[in-house]
Amino acid sequence: MAIPNKPLGELKAVRDPEVEEREVDILIVGGGMAACGTAFEIWKWASPDTKVLLVDKASMDRSGAVAQGLSAINTYIGDNTPDDYVRMVRNDLMGIVREDLIFDLGTHVDDSVHLFEEWGLPMWKKTDDGKNLDGKKGQKLGTLKAGATPVRTGKWQIMINGESYKRIVAEAAKLALGEDNIIERVFIVELLLDDKADNQIAGAVGFSVRENKVYIIKAKTMMVACGGAVNIYQPRSVGEGKGRAWYPVWNAGSTYTMCMKVGAELTMMENRFTPARFKDGYGPVGAWFLLFKAKALNGLGENFAASDKCKEELARYAPYGTAAITPTCLRNHLMLFEMKEGRGPIIMDTVTALAELGKTMDKKELKHLESEAWEDFLDMTCGQANLWCATNTEPEKKNSEVMPTEPYLLGSHSGCCGLWASGPNCDWVPDDYKWGTGDKIFNRMTTVNGLFTAGDGVGGSGHKFSSGSHTEGRITAKSMVQYLAANPDLAPSFKETKEELLDLVYKPVRVYLDNCDYTTAEEINPNYIKPSGMALRLMKATHEYGAGTSTYYQTSTKMLEVVMDLLQTMREDCEKLAAGDLHELMRAWEIYHRIWTVEAHLRHIQFRKETRYPGFYYQADYPGQDDENWFAFTNSKYDPKEAKWDVFQRKYHQIIPS
Repeated sequence: MAIPNKPLGELKAVRDPEVEEREVDILIVGGGMAACGTAFEIWKWASPDTKVLLVDKASMDRSGAVAQGLSAINTYIGDNTPDDYVRMVRNDLMGIVREDLIFDLGTHVDDSVHLFEEWGLPMWKKTDDGKNLDGKKGQKLGTLKAGATPVRTGKWQIMINGESYKRIVAEAAKLALGEDNIIERVFIVELLLDDKADNQIAGAVGFSVRENKVYIIKAKTMMVACGGAVNIYQPRSVGEGKGRAWYPVWNAGSTYTMCMKVGAELTMMENRFTPARFKDGYGPVGAWFLLFKAKALNGLGENFAASDKCKEELARYAPYGTAAITPTCLRNHLMLFEMKEGRGPIIMDTVTALAELGKTMDKKELKHLESEAWEDFLDMTCGQANLWCATNTEPEKKNSEVMPTEPYLLGSHSGCCGLWASGPNCDWVPDDYKWGTGDKIFNRMTTVNGLFTAGDGVGGSGHKFSSGSHTEGRITAKSMVQYLAANPDLAPSFKETKEELLDLVYKPVRVYLDNCDYTTAEEINPNYIKPSGMALRLMKATHEYGAGTSTYYQTSTKMLEVVMDLLQTMREDCEKLAAGDLHELMRAWEIYHRIWTVEAHLRHIQFRKETRYPGFYYQADYPGQDDENWFAFTNSKYDPKEAKWDVFQRKYHQIIPS
């Protein structure tokens, strides 16, 4: 059930909070699209006496990457084929992907999209004479499931009126799961292994961000889907804009950190996403390129992507650079190439695009088109609309600058980092892509028994987006029920006592209370560090040495050595993190998760002796791609008993022919 919003001001933390212990069969950690998919699906497979609990750090209505809304669903197969979907993802991610996971998703994703429409999400439709109808007008043409034609902005994307997208999906999830099986505003911070069975998940511990209360939860199986990682690199914006980011700022790498710390294997953590977005406001560019047919120009007014210089540059990265669709990272690379050559900044030519479309429209249609240009932001990035207003920008009269953002880690968008998860139990899936317990295979289970993931958590299979994340959550629901059936004797137990877990979770509070009276200004104290200071410290280190925007996303062997040393010191200093209230306690645990996550990211870059994703990052010592030695997955495993990392390669299998 939801806890009411807190009163004005942050609730002070106490030394000894209340402790609530729970024991369930299935634990769902997260409240975004993937978790909503699991919540919606779970009772289709679970028996009525199964105990299921969902725990979300936020409120499900506006939790996760879709919180603010979306103007498009980016994964809808429709008249395409799952085979072609695999080819698209493989090409965009420079050849190395888990084709089994992608194909599996492609065969199921449309069902989730049809559910969204059934629940009330307005989908744009195309009339027989080629007109686009949005909102309620589109609903008059029937549903996609019944054969209505969606308005596509590309081969895989369809337009929606999506400001309330997440609320619609969350409502269905809550109704299906039941309010009594949901706890909101509780931050799960650490996963716990079973003390009697090796490599077996047993539960988790977390705390309420609305009251002084710690939750200790035993679970026979669980799914962790807490999004990707944001604010691990310094944003371009400063001052009041410092909190602006493209991906949601509450994504702290918790999925990756919590799972890696119990020994789950990671894959492709070197892959990051640095999206090109409208500068400073982070507004989306996809609809402008695909729906409005706008072009990106360099500072000289040239369509640089069509120039001979850029074509020659792309040819260096064949076959991906010479493919019919240029991969996302290489599109970034061309922008950076132009700017380094002194032909920046990069401009989105909104004026010409709208003028060209207006030639075939009457005044009413043109006015509606201009409102759609604004709605593209209002559906999902209203800060960009605010920026347009603040800078007197009317897109039909004034162009806007486009710029790559700071890096993000994720596995559901145009990135593929995450956890090494089992594929489906099918004959065509290679043996080293699927696993389980005994003779059973469990789809989307990590390398820790009973621990599943979905959405941003599943590595090697990007381009799921919102619909795919929901679908993957539904796949995971069925797998967890199968896991319970195959392991009926599970009886989770922890080696940690209740007191030890309480000490772990509330340590930053006790550090603060033990030392806060030493100085008159609580922010300045030799005995502790506040999470805000540690966050700035982390972002400065990654920004300057870990291929951030300050170096045009370039790093080197020596720079990586420097930042790894800094991260080690930060992890030691996290012992002195201090939190005076529940908000700071949340921030302390978020920065702790971010440090672990970005360390995994940089260890993978350090290990891969090539630049696989030019435009996302560059290894100065290894500037080119080396398919002979590095056409493989880069995986890692942290051993929680030995406190040691192991980074290694895993074989790539091509399943779908080129």
